[in-house]
Amino acid sequence: MPTAQDQVRPIRRVYVRPPRGADLAHWREYGWHAEPDPERAAEEHRALRAELERAGAEVVVGEAPVDGDPDAIYVYDPVLPTDRGVILLRPGKASRRREPEAVARDLEDAGVRVLGALEEPACAEGGDLFWLDERTLAVGRGYRTNDAGVAALRDLLPEVEVLAFDLPHLHGPDECLHLLSLLSPLDVDLAVGFPPLIPVRLMEELQRRGIALVEVPEEEFPTMGPNVLALAPRVALALEGNPETRRRMEAAGVQVRTFRGEEICAKGDGGPTCLTRPLLRG
Repeated sequence: MPTAQDQVRPIRRVYVRPPRGADLAHWREYGWHAEPDPERAAEEHRALRAELERAGAEVVVGEAPVDGDPDAIYVYDPVLPTDRGVILLRPGKASRRREPEAVARDLEDAGVRVLGALEEPACAEGGDLFWLDERTLAVGRGYRTNDAGVAALRDLLPEVEVLAFDLPHLHGPDECLHLLSLLSPLDVDLAVGFPPLIPVRLMEELQRRGIALVEVPEEEFPTMGPNVLALAPRVALALEGNPETRRRMEAAGVQVRTFRGEEICAKGDGGPTCLTRPLLRG
């Protein structure tokens, strides 16, 4: 049966937001590494949407404006879809706190109800959340998701076990380090990730569940090697430019599709997972 509480079943419906030139002009304010080219950014996003459609997904394209916010294209972060509706999150990055309401408007137009919303002081970003199974949500506790955010998710999802894992400090609060910066599920028994930074208790949980790990080499961690979107079990959409990670995934039986993301990914630190918010899988 189709569900929103899954990371690896065939993707059926997905939400995206195309980049807008006027928003990309504010790249410095949002900590992007370099100025994105609006035309190339639009081309890359069209190619991404084509890959999603090729995978059989209905692509819901968001249009509610978030003026001056280039990060709004990273739609995984503002909301958490569940089988009872979406939860509007409260980003730890203060400049992104207008995004959840805009996403909610788009999703309500698409027939998706809102279950609830996080309120101050709770903070949580979608990049710190993924489903280990339909009744278990993994949460990364770091600089973007706080203890109050974890508690709020537990209150809103009483039927779900919420497991929290401390994230590493690494380069500190000014860098976006999400739980899904470190690993991505590929199947019920397989994930891709960078073991040196994955929390110990999460590594133990993966081992307990029999989930093997395709290891990302150190040189491909900065280029988002672990940021991979499962289109279906062992069918993955990855960013071009991580050849060894791709080779290792293919050796594990994963069919890997890639797209170029020089403008919308590398310059803003957001990979295929960040750019998409699956609404339904099954």
